[in-house]
Amino acid sequence: MAINDNILIKIRDMKLSLTPVERMVADFILDNLEEVPLLSVKELATQSKTSDASVLRFCKTMGYSGYRSFIVSISASLGSMDEEQKNQYTDIQPGDSLSTIITNISHNNSKSIEDTLSVIDREEIARAVEAIGACSRIAFFGVGASGLVGQDAEQKFLRINKICRAYTDSHSQLTAAALLGKEDVAVFISNSGSTSDILEALDISVKNGCKTIAITKHSKSELAQKSDIVLHISTPELTFRSGAMGSRIAMLTVVDILFAGVASAEYHHVKKYLAKTHNVLSGKHR
Repeated sequence: MAINDNILIKIRDMKLSLTPVERMVADFILDNLEEVPLLSVKELATQSKTSDASVLRFCKTMGYSGYRSFIVSISASLGSMDEEQKNQYTDIQPGDSLSTIITNISHNNSKSIEDTLSVIDREEIARAVEAIGACSRIAFFGVGASGLVGQDAEQKFLRINKICRAYTDSHSQLTAAALLGKEDVAVFISNSGSTSDILEALDISVKNGCKTIAITKHSKSELAQKSDIVLHISTPELTFRSGAMGSRIAMLTVVDILFAGVASAEYHHVKKYLAKTHNVLSGKHR
């Protein structure tokens, strides 16, 4: 669990991947935030029209060993809710003025980063940085906007002389996954965690003994469940493309964190590569 985990954001992000009964508990909690910390297990079960066992299973799904620790976390998260309510995601509507669009897109992107930082697990980040630093090569897998994030990661890690490549179409992904081995790291980038091409490449990578890292939203997705290391992002469920924009910004932020973490840990070794690539690239702008 993330050090600064905001359980309310986690419930919101995971809601669509929950079972129907778990979703009933989630909906009641999100609709009755002030009341929930005062309720017993039985009272929450009754008011959410579920059962004691269902409430306890929900707590376990959210990463808590018991109801008490879950309620304590709810109470802690409520402390920031006044400000949170003022800073909700805002969808883009047809006919919005350019000024409104500029404000809303900027706000949503900033909030995606803030919410991601409140749910991402620092220990998982550390494990990912260690794995990438020690591996022989890195393969980034992504489709569509997630593929662009993978290409950004490739560009960054090449600068510190890491052998890496981004794969953005199904054929190249399957070929690359088949050639990965135990000394390699595969990074799978998918907001939904359910993209079929990504999952197929993941299965092949796992069979080859490759270390796998997922960058995906909070969910019980197949990608999150099968990967060795999971780096969660938080994104809004919006009907317009601003939702997809926010997820891309959040994933790019995670890539930046991983790159900076590896470069910092190995700075004595990679600084010469950073200097060389900087000098070459700066020469192109003269």
